[in-house]
Amino acid sequence: MTDAPAATLDRITERIDDLARVIARQAATIERLADAAKLKIQDERAEADAPLIRDLFALHGLAQTFASTSNSEPDRQGFEAMSRRVERMLAERGGELVTPFRGTAFDPETMEAAELTATDDPTADRTVESVIQPGLSIGDRSIRPAKVVVRRYRRA
Repeated sequence: MTDAPAATLDRITERIDDLARVIARQAATIERLADAAKLKIQDERAEADAPLIRDLFALHGLAQTFASTSNSEPDRQGFEAMSRRVERMLAERGGELVTPFRGTAFDPETMEAAELTATDDPTADRTVESVIQPGLSIGDRSIRPAKVVVRRYRRA
């Protein structure tokens, strides 16, 4: 008869373990649903702010142009500060500047090959050499591709 309480205890322990696994799966599902809802809200907000994001992107480009062509150091610093602030405002509203790093694989979805440059390294084929002008994405949608210089490998 002493085996009966032990068997009952084992069944209860097994059920508790099963319930713990069910609760863990449900918590993970709830977390995924909450994340998806947050992303949907962010995308909807970004879509509603799309005209403002485009205007901020244009302002960012102007600030960068003024900074690079400024004749005085204080003006250059001021325009660079303005450019950084506008970039933060873009990000807060769901916009993202597309500025690929040198060596990044060329992505035709978010980049436009404005120029080609030769390379003798086959591993550098179809990678970004430099960015001419940043692009703009809202959510997963490319609004304006980044204009880049792309390396092309050609055999000698």
